[in-house]
Amino acid sequence: MQLKIMPKKKRLSAGRVPLILFLCQMISALEVPLDPKLLEDLVQPPTITQQSPKDYIIDPRENIVVQCEAKGKPPPSFSWTRNGTHFDIDKDPLVTMKTGSGTLIINIMSEGKAETYEGIYQCTARNERGAAISNNIVIRPSRSPLWTKEKLEPMILQNGQPLVLPCRPPIGLPPAIIFWMDNSFQRLPQSERVSQGLNGDLYFSNVLPEDTREDYICYARFNHTQTIQQKQPISVKVISAKSSRERPPTFLTPEGNASRKEELRGNVLSLECIAEGLPTPIIYWIKEDGILPVNRTFYRNFKKTLQITHVSEADSGNYQCIAKNPLGAIHHTISVTVKAAPYWIVAPQNLVLSPGEDGSLICRANGNPKPRISWLTNGVPIEIAPDDPSRKIDGDTIIFSNVQERSSAVYQCNASNEYGYLLANAFVNVLAEPPRILTSANTLYQVIANRPALLDCAFFGSPLPTIEWFKGAKGRALHEDIYILHENGTLEIPVAQKDSTGTYTCVARNKLGMAKNEVHLEIKDPTRIIKQPEYAIVQRGSTVSFECKVKHDHTLIPTVMWLKDNGELPSDERFTVDKDHLVVTDVDDRDGGTYTCVANTTLDKVSASAVLSVVAPTPTPAPIYDVPNPPIDLELTNQLDKSVQLTWTPGDDNNSPITKFIIEYEDTMHEAGLWHHQAEVSGTQTTAQLKLSPYVNYSFRVTAVNNIGQSLPSEASEQYFTKAAEPDKNPTEVEGLGSEPDNLVITWKPLNGFESNGPGLQYKVSWRQKDGDDEWTSVLVANVSKYIVSGTPTFVPYLIKVQALNDVGFAPEPAEVMGHSGEDLPMVAPGNVHVNVVNSTLAEVHWDPVPLKSIRGHLQGYRIYYWKAQSSSRRDKRHIEKKILTFQGSKTHGMLPGLEPFSHYALNVRVVNGKGEGPASPDRVFHTPEGVPSAPSSLKIINPSLDSLTLEWDPPSHPNGILTEYTLKYQPINSTHELGPLLDLKIPANKTRWILKNLNFSTRYKFYFYAHTSAGPGSHITEEAITTMDAVQAVNPRISNLTATAAETYANISWEYEGPERVKFYVEYGIAGSKEEWRKEIVNGSRSFFGLKGLMPGTAYKVRVGAEGDSDFVSSEDVFETGPAMASRQVDIATQGWFIGLMCAVALLILILLIVCFIRRNKGGKYPVKEKEDAHADPEIQPMKEDDGTFGEYSDAEDHKPLKKGSRTPSDRTVKKEDSDDSLVDYGEGVNGQFNEDGSFIGQYSGKKEKEPAEGNESSEAPSPVNAMNSFV
Repeated sequence: MQLKIMPKKKRLSAGRVPLILFLCQMISALEVPLDPKLLEDLVQPPTITQQSPKDYIIDPRENIVVQCEAKGKPPPSFSWTRNGTHFDIDKDPLVTMKTGSGTLIINIMSEGKAETYEGIYQCTARNERGAAISNNIVIRPSRSPLWTKEKLEPMILQNGQPLVLPCRPPIGLPPAIIFWMDNSFQRLPQSERVSQGLNGDLYFSNVLPEDTREDYICYARFNHTQTIQQKQPISVKVISAKSSRERPPTFLTPEGNASRKEELRGNVLSLECIAEGLPTPIIYWIKEDGILPVNRTFYRNFKKTLQITHVSEADSGNYQCIAKNPLGAIHHTISVTVKAAPYWIVAPQNLVLSPGEDGSLICRANGNPKPRISWLTNGVPIEIAPDDPSRKIDGDTIIFSNVQERSSAVYQCNASNEYGYLLANAFVNVLAEPPRILTSANTLYQVIANRPALLDCAFFGSPLPTIEWFKGAKGRALHEDIYILHENGTLEIPVAQKDSTGTYTCVARNKLGMAKNEVHLEIKDPTRIIKQPEYAIVQRGSTVSFECKVKHDHTLIPTVMWLKDNGELPSDERFTVDKDHLVVTDVDDRDGGTYTCVANTTLDKVSASAVLSVVAPTPTPAPIYDVPNPPIDLELTNQLDKSVQLTWTPGDDNNSPITKFIIEYEDTMHEAGLWHHQAEVSGTQTTAQLKLSPYVNYSFRVTAVNNIGQSLPSEASEQYFTKAAEPDKNPTEVEGLGSEPDNLVITWKPLNGFESNGPGLQYKVSWRQKDGDDEWTSVLVANVSKYIVSGTPTFVPYLIKVQALNDVGFAPEPAEVMGHSGEDLPMVAPGNVHVNVVNSTLAEVHWDPVPLKSIRGHLQGYRIYYWKAQSSSRRDKRHIEKKILTFQGSKTHGMLPGLEPFSHYALNVRVVNGKGEGPASPDRVFHTPEGVPSAPSSLKIINPSLDSLTLEWDPPSHPNGILTEYTLKYQPINSTHELGPLLDLKIPANKTRWILKNLNFSTRYKFYFYAHTSAGPGSHITEEAITTMDAVQAVNPRISNLTATAAETYANISWEYEGPERVKFYVEYGIAGSKEEWRKEIVNGSRSFFGLKGLMPGTAYKVRVGAEGDSDFVSSEDVFETGPAMASRQVDIATQGWFIGLMCAVALLILILLIVCFIRRNKGGKYPVKEKEDAHADPEIQPMKEDDGTFGEYSDAEDHKPLKKGSRTPSDRTVKKEDSDDSLVDYGEGVNGQFNEDGSFIGQYSGKKEKEPAEGNESSEAPSPVNAMNSFV
């Protein structure tokens, strides 16, 4: 039997007396608690609780502290080995061991050297029950050597050439961090062209003239000793060439076409390719025969470095980097092999057994190569340790049977390969102990009625005791029908009532004895506010009273407190509080707000609130006052480091005394232009002693205030700059949240410039695991607000602190904040999923919660995926639509509403954390029972006759089961719309048509039609119809000769109709071939035509005509197509008055020119042939302006577009109004359209396709302005 002591369950209600329950801490296995009350005589083997890291790099400037802490009963003694032999600390005066501890302190600060104590150390903690050993601790002093002196010649090269600046840092311990800066300590800019390699060298794919500088400096930072070493500056001069010859890429690193890389499991794999070329090459990465892991792949250094985090054996393979520019591409293959140091599969756990019991220790590890497992007992290899008949070794397992007290020992498991080792201590402690109850006797629990009560019974014993609870002196054992018995011994009463008051006895039993303990429970009445404060509206200057009367348990003493806007009441004598009332006298606007009465007892708290609104009293005439004038003559005196005296002269108060002065400051260095409140002083003061902050360039201004308001601010005082000092506060809003499973993102709200108190503001970011033994890890970062810690375990609590510092010093020690490293997807699916079908549309799902450790994050809830199951033949035809329901928190059941009756469903359950969903549970299939059907899909009544009607219908779209029959109910309607007797008729389920006979002639009937399943009748569909007036066979109405005449955006629809006259027509239309619903237009009157408007040009439409009346029917469908899109119409300028006047003036001018030429000719005068040709020019070859080819005199005043050379009117010598002023279509876009060099269009009407005019919209045609002009010549 393995002894178990369960942790206490979380408290369920506030205000409950603390439950004093002692619990064993469960780290990786059971540990017996070292409680002096319990274990004064209980022995326990040693357990190592704290030790230094395996690879312990020390600072040679400080004393060496090698940690080794252990616990046990009796307290263990400690010894050390060094390099495999006993280390006698008594012989070395520089070495001491802490009292009660195994921790070594080696004093090398007074004398001695750190190198003297290099070596491998191991600690042993021993008592009478066994010996535990620490890891092998390798101690090495850190080293930060200087660069070797070297003479660096200036580098001179031509523009475009590649360049590598070597860094070659000195080999330190641990390795240095490399970065490049200039003489001003500014980091050198890096890009795809210039970047730093993993080896620290600076690579230039090609150099540019701006790369010329004399201060390329490589720095090596050794974090362990907080030192930085500097290489000699390198000078580079780039000579500009007339033209740099472009070239394809070649690799600067690595060399050759292939290389190899080996990395350990869990580390970060970093692969690097840097290429040179002109233009600068771009780097791409691929994995041969595989894909790069999505969530673990990162690109650094402008994609020149590929990083894969948490590598495993699956990441082994060939990775290829490709360098490419416009002149070519090259590639390099890196063969990656992932090895693994040993890692635990099952680590051995401490074992507490009773005499005669059986147990086992399992030590299972993996690695690459496979680790070797070896066992030790009490620090000695088990092969040479004393024989124990109760144990048997089977590879990685030690099996114990029929153990006795002499079997107690500490076992060590060592798993090792060439890359490292794991060492774990696990003890076997054989105890025979009667039960002991740890909860204090006669503990009193007080609980408010109707709330849960938890009564504690912490216990210990070996073998594990059984727990029973009793109520009263002679009560029977309490069972789980009303009570909840927790494994840790706690008794829970879910809803405590008055009759739950009494004495409860906890009894613990095992085969060695019995123990019992009594506790007492009292149930108290809840505190209630029986008279609450009420909302009030009062005028300024009046009095208001709020009442708050409290009723409480007579044994509890309540405390009543009043709040205003969730804060304390103003410290003002106008506010008075008595037993049940709050009174406010002389109310003003500031008193408006929410007033809350809070009643507290030691067990509960209640509150009630009311709002006070303050309004203005009846207005009365008042004298006219004004705000003060601004103060003047500001002067700074008594100037000290942290204070200064400000004096001023008040301005005129404008008949209202100044009540106060407001002093503001401006920090011209950090926040120029922003004024902040500094202080307020009485209106009688003209000086103020002001406290100042360090490193601020102050300016001050003063504002006067009277009962009217504030004055304008004064002019600013002279500036006063205070000295720098260390920060006096740390960043706020410190948080630690992981963005990835292996990191911790630490964020904070940085200090502003005013709060920095000096130059060089930085932050010291520190962290360590909350539950681990690690020391704080710290880094210094620049003035930023975030730092990412990589390589953390998944979802582990961390303690975090962020401390500000500047060039002067550190801020005070910051407070610790707890955060968590990143979440990962849950690993385990919920188990034991089962479904309880409640009814045809509702099912209840139950599941077992997943273990908290497997969630690997904050539990968000559980998510159910469910869907209708389909047969294999249907699965290919339709996508399965899955529905999702999420249940918040740790619920283990949920309801699925809205299911379809008579359906097969499948579902699975997944746990959800902040990262996402875990794996799905196995699918569970269930079936919903039949439900009532929906209404029949349609109901038509046709073929009316003298005494019969024919009904046709479609079955329900959702039968929700197997249809059993239809029910038809009908009743006549007389001329006054009164309903007659209701008749019903059963119709078989396989029918979709029924002739209803023996009806009255010329009578309107109303029909109700619905379907049945075994679950009952569904909803009905209704319809009305009329029998004919006489025995003559009714004419079937019909619509025929449906025609559509279409234009560009509208169509005329016409038809012929035969049938009764009392009908209303409607037109339905839609785009042909689409699945959209028909669009419906109502036709006014009984016309047999209709115009559809707003159609899309060049589109095929479907159309049909229907009738509404005594019988509904529709025509067959017709399809038509609208005309192509036509340009918008031009304005016919030929009919414009201004154009007619212009043409007349031109004609008159030409006529005068002709007369002059005729007179000159008659006189026998000679003129050049050119002038004659100009006077009698062909209208189609008129001269153009040189600048844009337009006519010199004529333009379209509507759009100011010049007529272009070669323009033509249509053959009928008209310009159509349909032609757009600016449409390229009208201008002959395509083969006929041309553009001048300046972008103007020629061939404006050439090759233009005539468009058919839209019906009814043609306008009268007018002569073209070009031809109109030609007609005058």
